[in-house]
Amino acid sequence: MAIITTTGGVEGRTIAGYLGIVAGETVMGVNAFKDIAAGFRNIVGGRSGKYEEELRKGRDTAIEEMAHRAGELGADAVVGVKIDYETVGGQMLMITASGTAVKLA
Repeated sequence: MAIITTTGGVEGRTIAGYLGIVAGETVMGVNAFKDIAAGFRNIVGGRSGKYEEELRKGRDTAIEEMAHRAGELGADAVVGVKIDYETVGGQMLMITASGTAVKLA
């Protein structure tokens, strides 16, 4: 599985078949030390590098899981990819990547 895109198709390629919706999820806990450091940075300004790093890792994991599920269906690509972020219980962050697995002509 090499092609993952937020667009509805793959430029220069024809979609031969739709295999279904695929998703990958990851739930991440936020440790107390990162919370304290992020809160301090928010007070004095600037960006929270630790949170950004954790978000990138979570997003990458969700996309990898989605791509793996598409591969199990025999897909050549996943189109219309959307990434959602939600808090769970105030202490956890859930990241979901979803899209449509397709066969290309």
